[in-house]
Amino acid sequence: MDLSLFNQNNLLYTEESLSRYQPGGYHPVSLGDTFENGRYSVRHKLGWGGFSTVWLAKDRIRNQWVSLKIMTADSGVSRELRNLKHLERHSQGNLSSNYIVQMLDSFTHEGPNGVHQCLVFELLGPSVDQVLADYHESHDKLCAETIIRMSTQLLKAVKFIHGAGMCHGDVSGRNIAFSCTNLLDTTEEQLFEFLGCPETEALARLDGSPLENGLPKQLVKAAEWVEWIDEDDEDIRLLDFGESFLQGEEPKRLAQPGTLQVPETIFTTFFDYRVDLWRTGCMIYSFLFTTYPFWYLGEDEVLVFQMIGFVERLPTEWESKWKSMQTRSSHGLEAEDCTMSKLEQKFAEIVHDPNLKPLLRVTQGLMRFLPSSRTTADEALNLLLALENN
Repeated sequence: MDLSLFNQNNLLYTEESLSRYQPGGYHPVSLGDTFENGRYSVRHKLGWGGFSTVWLAKDRIRNQWVSLKIMTADSGVSRELRNLKHLERHSQGNLSSNYIVQMLDSFTHEGPNGVHQCLVFELLGPSVDQVLADYHESHDKLCAETIIRMSTQLLKAVKFIHGAGMCHGDVSGRNIAFSCTNLLDTTEEQLFEFLGCPETEALARLDGSPLENGLPKQLVKAAEWVEWIDEDDEDIRLLDFGESFLQGEEPKRLAQPGTLQVPETIFTTFFDYRVDLWRTGCMIYSFLFTTYPFWYLGEDEVLVFQMIGFVERLPTEWESKWKSMQTRSSHGLEAEDCTMSKLEQKFAEIVHDPNLKPLLRVTQGLMRFLPSSRTTADEALNLLLALENN
């Protein structure tokens, strides 16, 4: 879509793609719109992804704030809804007790771009990625108690998911958020003090002709949680089960952010639920150091180079593939042979609080190259609790 045809403003370029507002795509939403016979009234935008937009809404029946996720019309029967229903059956309906986002309602809504699956969730605060970015920018760290609590809760969530015969498939800081119990019953004015007030721009064509059917009448800036300070008091929730799959029903490929790629998807054609274990190790590392362990600029060999020696040497069965990757690479990558792993060195240099030392062994166990060598979520949890109690 040619954005130069519209009155220019920043939101045209910084929010969800306008080209996705077409048949099969996003549903156009304006602040004040209502859903499900007036039950849910939209007051702010919380975010968006490739297949959904997410809105702050007031639930008239519960008289509390909720999160309304509206899937694109081409999503069809929501894979996420099916996966959450599966997990609900294993949790007596109380997903939040397992540190997983609680789904409150689901319905379909017909709009100009098609029929959309809508999912209503408990309102959550900012993502872990947002909070850690703030800490990193200010050269600050989470307190030890919060790091241990977040690590324990994430391991409990992954243990529960694996126990239900499922893999989350996309454990990441953007898919972990803080609970928001202190704000569920606040007034709109009080809530906006934390979220920031909604910023909107009318969408209009420069030539004055009417908007195409299916385009939103206004662009809304996503909330930034400008005054959030509750990470030490709130629990975490694992969310977004759109990439999840049942164990034994693995998809052909996995959508992965570059920095969080699991090594078996680079070196083999097979992966399973144990991708969650590597990713959980990456997350615990990020809780500690406010950054991910690896950076990625589009070249797998540079990513692998960072992985080698992070916890251990590359498995012998993967060495020939690594040599061929290096042959094709323009980089002269030569792995260092150190007595201490990179992870051990980082802990020795930076982690001085004895309460955090147990997380070294936990992360080492989760981030082993071969999935069969990785510590299970249950084992990691028991190790963490045992080392904490000693």
